[in-house]
Amino acid sequence: MERKYLKNLENWLNDPFRKPLMVWGARQVGKSYLIEELFAKKYFKNKYLKIDLSDENEFVEFAENNSNLSKVLEYIELHYHFVPDKDHLLFFDEAQECPSIVKMMKHFCEKRSDIPLIVSGSLVRLSIHRASKKKDKGFLFPVGKINELYMYPLTFDEFLYNYDRDKYNYIVSHYKSKEVIDPIIHNELLDVFRTYMFIGGMPEIVRTFLYYKDNKIEAYKASVKKIREIYDGYLNDMTLYQTSMESVVRSKLIYNDIYKQLNKENENFKVSYTLPKAKNRDMVNPYFWLTTSNVVLQSFCLKEKITLPLIKGEESIFRFYLSDVGMFTLQSGLSYEQFLTDKDNALSGIYYENYIATELAARRVPLFYWKGKRNSEFEFVIDINNSVVPIDVKRGRNKLTSIDEFRNHNKKDLIIKVSSNRYGFDKESQILTLPLYYLPFYLNEIISD
Repeated sequence: MERKYLKNLENWLNDPFRKPLMVWGARQVGKSYLIEELFAKKYFKNKYLKIDLSDENEFVEFAENNSNLSKVLEYIELHYHFVPDKDHLLFFDEAQECPSIVKMMKHFCEKRSDIPLIVSGSLVRLSIHRASKKKDKGFLFPVGKINELYMYPLTFDEFLYNYDRDKYNYIVSHYKSKEVIDPIIHNELLDVFRTYMFIGGMPEIVRTFLYYKDNKIEAYKASVKKIREIYDGYLNDMTLYQTSMESVVRSKLIYNDIYKQLNKENENFKVSYTLPKAKNRDMVNPYFWLTTSNVVLQSFCLKEKITLPLIKGEESIFRFYLSDVGMFTLQSGLSYEQFLTDKDNALSGIYYENYIATELAARRVPLFYWKGKRNSEFEFVIDINNSVVPIDVKRGRNKLTSIDEFRNHNKKDLIIKVSSNRYGFDKESQILTLPLYYLPFYLNEIISD
């Protein structure tokens, strides 16, 4: 299975000013698979070493007690019969289990920059792991001494590339020419999009679905089972990597309630809806864990007049989304029969919202939404070439009031509507209509790596 992040690793490898690379990502987003199976085996065949820091206890103990880079390299040569140099890749996986290796990346950069070094792990686990141990309080993150790559589940364009290359190429060519796609093919593409919305973009789930692709019923059943396993794994992670049981319980309750929070009339997250009498100020640790681990995405509210750069306003007004659309569908409780046949179900709006949140987050775009007077709102607001652009997630309701209200306070620039409608652009109103399957290609065009 192909990942777009392979291009990032190729660019890193060929960069004459390359530094050690840190690859961050939530659990099960495919960090190890990308680095070893797609990258190392292609560019360093039989010339790489992977050290899993969650399993190599003796090495971890040695590294934690020896901060000298030369000694660690000597240990690697002696125990793994591997000599790291400019032609051999060194890969440390699960870095949160050995913070000393992260700290040592500074020394790799300054003393052994010839060695191609990749370290992967969880940022939140590293933060909590070191905070829970006195000896880690002197930990200094190697700022300025590393390159960083953040990984996310497969976006829709990645999924389509692996699912049906012909349809992927078809969309690419038609998007580039800004053609309106034939209604029959348009509906076929929406069907593929709904498949993605149901199974999501976690690599293991996509591989499972593709394996059973010729038997759709079996493919969906097997995928749901795998989604549930990963979902439960996320909940278990909250137990392993938090500092108090109270924080664990709160994190689980919040995570399990995100669909319900978005499905209420006011989509703003209200902690009291999940935990009666609780206040946001009591949720610092759970919010930190959920957002820093990238299992939850946080979007902040902007009101009336918007100025650049986009900066969050009242921290108590925000929305939460799940980082994977398949997890969101699982949490909603809809079966694949309901989801795929009830194409116009009344809840589709929040599914689309969660989808757009994941597409933006995967491109490192900060999440914001806009609220005007009364019920005027836009689900997302982004900065395109120093221009504030609202995104309307079309649910069939009339948004003319929101458009007028927004433009009373902000420039009359572009407005994007994302929906199940076909492509269109109205020059007079400056409204761009993107079908749901076009969104990632549009974002790829306007957002550089």
